[in-house]
Amino acid sequence: MKLYFVRHGKTEWNLESRYQGAGGDSELLPESYKQMDQLGEYLKDVKFSHAYSSPIKRARITAYRVIQHFHRKPQLSLWNRFEEFHLGKMEGQKFDDVKKQFPQSFDNFRNHPEKYDADEIGGESFNDVISRMQYAIKRVVNENDNEDNVIIFSHGAALNALINSLLGVEIKDLRKRGGLANTSTTILETTDGGKSFELVSWNNTEYLTKKTDKTDVI
Repeated sequence: MKLYFVRHGKTEWNLESRYQGAGGDSELLPESYKQMDQLGEYLKDVKFSHAYSSPIKRARITAYRVIQHFHRKPQLSLWNRFEEFHLGKMEGQKFDDVKKQFPQSFDNFRNHPEKYDADEIGGESFNDVISRMQYAIKRVVNENDNEDNVIIFSHGAALNALINSLLGVEIKDLRKRGGLANTSTTILETTDGGKSFELVSWNNTEYLTKKTDKTDVI
């Protein structure tokens, strides 16, 4: 089974370098729809048994738009376990402002996830997010046949934590592989019913005509 993980299209807050968690949802940029179409065309011949998405608007719209290009359109299920981190007091704030107001949380969230104390900002910890998302992945694997492909639309920070955790990466090392760009695709494969996963492709954006910049990646 291959699991295709897609980060949503780029939003206004992404462009403005603002924290955008489960409690915030700015509008997708006009050019993001073109990038969704490019992804849809890239994947249109892949047979997916099912599609899953965070119900948050930016992910949900990305899912619907991409799936419209598929030759065989899978059923789409919305699941809040695929939401982004809940970011509490950081929500909607510019990165530079959070760095001044919560310097330790800012640094740890980005660079030292094992030290990140979500209580300071009233949000979710890395363990919280990994736990709820791994539960969803176990369900996804169990509900589909072993040779199926499934596609999951979600969010940058949450997907980074989830995917690396499925690969056995410790929390302290979650950032070592780098970030995930808007409208990127990462593929994992499991051949033993979800007991273990292998990385097939990380942060693939080869189908996009847009050149990636720093505001695209988290």
